[in-house]
Amino acid sequence: MERHPVILSIAGSDCSGGAGIQADIKTISALGGYAASAITAITIQNTLGVRAVQSIAPDIVRGQIEAVMDDLQPVAIKIGMVNDIQIVRVISDCLQKYSPAYVVYDPVMVSTSGKKLMTDEAIEEIKKELLPLVTLITPNIDEAKVLTGKSIHNIQDMQAAAKMLTDDYHTSILLKGGHLEGDNMCDLLHTSESIYHIYEEKKIESHNLHGTGCTLSSAIATYLAKGYPMRESIQHAKTYITQAIIAGKELNIGHGNGPLWHFPDSVAQMCTFCAVVS
Repeated sequence: MERHPVILSIAGSDCSGGAGIQADIKTISALGGYAASAITAITIQNTLGVRAVQSIAPDIVRGQIEAVMDDLQPVAIKIGMVNDIQIVRVISDCLQKYSPAYVVYDPVMVSTSGKKLMTDEAIEEIKKELLPLVTLITPNIDEAKVLTGKSIHNIQDMQAAAKMLTDDYHTSILLKGGHLEGDNMCDLLHTSESIYHIYEEKKIESHNLHGTGCTLSSAIATYLAKGYPMRESIQHAKTYITQAIIAGKELNIGHGNGPLWHFPDSVAQMCTFCAVVS
């Protein structure tokens, strides 16, 4: 009997399809996992920005998580946008109840357009209750500043921030350095065993980068669920997201910050087909 690892995404819904639950489901599916979901919030957004956010009732969020965990028994959980303090507590309770093998948390706090997506109270509750329960946290520089209160301008600052978070929460940190100046993309992994690893590659110029954080974190969760070690899971996920960015560079979806293309192999196949037909 064929089996695919189940990955549960706990995140907000993006009606434009580029980020959130929608990006997670596409990513997990593209990488051979089975995607389940628990929606924490409904957002009104498109490629031009976020217009409004409506949280889902905490008991409904709990019901979604428990229904999936009781039946499908996911190997890994990816957590995205959580903007309500009661929902933070619900997720923390469920993690303690079910003890999934892997939990990857992408702390979505501010949208690309600058709209705040999380209350200050929820941030403090996340620090207290949620972060100590996860396997890997994947903040970008802005999110790491919120979590640590420290300025981050270079690799040395990234190392100090990652170590601070690891020491505080006894979990692994993948600090994403895409917002640093320069031509190279530099992400830094600091594990709970105090091991550093730097992932460095050339930045890809593209206007279609909506949902990159969601995509990377759900890809990592999928590879962990498939049995790869942490460092390899991150490398495979970064390779995938690079391919997705390249495949989406020329997409014309929306009038703003467009999405990646989550099925890069299909682009290659389509180009081959078009070449044969022509």
